[in-house]
Amino acid sequence: MAIRNFRDLTVWNKAMDLAAEVYGLVEGFPSREAYGLVSQITRSAASVPANIAEGHARATKKDYAHFLSIAQGSLAETQTFLLLAVRVGYVTEERVEAALALADEVARMLGTLRTRLRTG
Repeated sequence: MAIRNFRDLTVWNKAMDLAAEVYGLVEGFPSREAYGLVSQITRSAASVPANIAEGHARATKKDYAHFLSIAQGSLAETQTFLLLAVRVGYVTEERVEAALALADEVARMLGTLRTRLRTG
């Protein structure tokens, strides 16, 4: 399948799945976290596909790779916030397992894409 726009990218779709998963996970967090951890984790999760899309829309491979790097940073933030949520008891390890596995998959895909942009 030809890539016509960012919506055709598997990595973007997986990152969207991760963001949706995170939004579902935070529904059970305490309301006092609405402007704290909930805000941070949802912003970082949403930032991953947003930066993939923005990078794809850029004119150069260098710019694209830069935005993929930002997406990787946001992904690391998301993983950290998920693990923090487990540590403070807002969610169980079992509950975040799928999100963390998806995050690992997205991280590998981002790394591969960045490598291809540098060498291609």
